[in-house]
Amino acid sequence: MSTLENILTRIDGRVGVVQINRPKAMNALNGPTMSEIMSALEAFDADPAVGAMVITGDERAFAAGADIKQMATASVVEMMNSPFIGYWDRLRAISKPVIAAVNGWCLGGGNELAMACDMIVAGEGARFGQPEINLGVIPGAGGTQRLTRAVGKTIAMEMILNARQLSAEEALRYGLVNRVVPVERCLGEAVRLAEEIAARAPFAIRIAKEAVNAAFETALAEGVSLERRLFSLLFSTEDQKEGMAAFIEKRKAEWKGK
Repeated sequence: MSTLENILTRIDGRVGVVQINRPKAMNALNGPTMSEIMSALEAFDADPAVGAMVITGDERAFAAGADIKQMATASVVEMMNSPFIGYWDRLRAISKPVIAAVNGWCLGGGNELAMACDMIVAGEGARFGQPEINLGVIPGAGGTQRLTRAVGKTIAMEMILNARQLSAEEALRYGLVNRVVPVERCLGEAVRLAEEIAARAPFAIRIAKEAVNAAFETALAEGVSLERRLFSLLFSTEDQKEGMAAFIEKRKAEWKGK
């Protein structure tokens, strides 16, 4: 396991794991922490030995929000010029699947970080929220947009306008998370899910992620057109030939990521 100032990293099989490690601050996200998280994810993204990634915190908090002390006295110009929120955009650019393993508090920028991942596995005690209204502001790293797409307008309105929090079971019911498991199994379940995905055709996984993300960011006709182009593109890969040959020959495919 590699230890930086604010995170821990390791590779488990074909899964890269990033653990936020600021327990005294409830894993609050400041600039240095987000920089380390993104540098680790980008390194895993470039590593052919890694097929998928997991971000987690600890049992008390995935991340209890952004570090308010670093922005409390900022001006409009300082916030517009700050690179801080751009870290969430960098997560969107990661090409391999990223799964959030969420225990405890997942609030504000922490919830935005989890939602910027591709899937969320929640521990039974997880709490999700966007309480920025209590600070006189609104979510600024995608919260108003991703939360609304995940849970629908009315629940998002209540969470953002009135600081409602969702329990893990509510988050599952409203479509914010993939599954809910006991706290002690949360990270292991996320890693298991990542391992299953990482065992599939690498190039197809990356293309599939791009196509699904496009569904949230384009009109239907444009998204379907992109899907068709990406689908056809995969017929230039060795993995497509291997996958279909293995199906016909009734054997397990041997993926090469080419």
